[in-house]
Amino acid sequence: MTAQIETLRTGLSRFAGLAMIALLGALLSGCGINNIPTFDEKAKASWSEVLNQYQRRADLIPNLVETVKGFAEQERKVLTDVVEARAKATQTKLPDDILTNPEAFQKFQQAQGQLSGALGRLLVVVERYPDIKSNQNFLTLQSQLEGTENRIAVSRRDYINSVRVYNTELRTIPGRWWKALLYPESQPLETFTVEPDKTKLPKVKF
Repeated sequence: MTAQIETLRTGLSRFAGLAMIALLGALLSGCGINNIPTFDEKAKASWSEVLNQYQRRADLIPNLVETVKGFAEQERKVLTDVVEARAKATQTKLPDDILTNPEAFQKFQQAQGQLSGALGRLLVVVERYPDIKSNQNFLTLQSQLEGTENRIAVSRRDYINSVRVYNTELRTIPGRWWKALLYPESQPLETFTVEPDKTKLPKVKF
């Protein structure tokens, strides 16, 4: 009988211990202990999507330039500007700390903005060449480019929102406490400072 009581007592003690651990975990989770790493990962995932969409745009440009060149070789200055802007935007190695490095982030943003501007000028020039505007290859590339610009705008918006949530968590309570106690290495992330509309291609009707 004594052995059974002792076994029951041990079982209850273990159950109480497990229940206490579960309760403590729930309380800590409810206090936001995991918010900082969770929001950080979401922001970084959003940043990866921004890079993916910019790369998609860069991949379309060589074919677009070649198509326009075939009909308007005389527009060499505009075509060269696009090629050089693409090179600058894609060949610069991004540092690992770009999201917490204001200077590097600004350079990246400026390079992408210059490429957007060069593409915009190219599409304006195309207006003077009906043969280009009616070329099926160009129409396909132009449609893909427009779609990519839209996806860039969406991915930038998602990244901006994710960074806002993450940075707010670092600067408000209880996030500030958890940062000091558990995540002292966490730093605010950089975000885009120019409205997406200012980096979108101008609308050109064909």
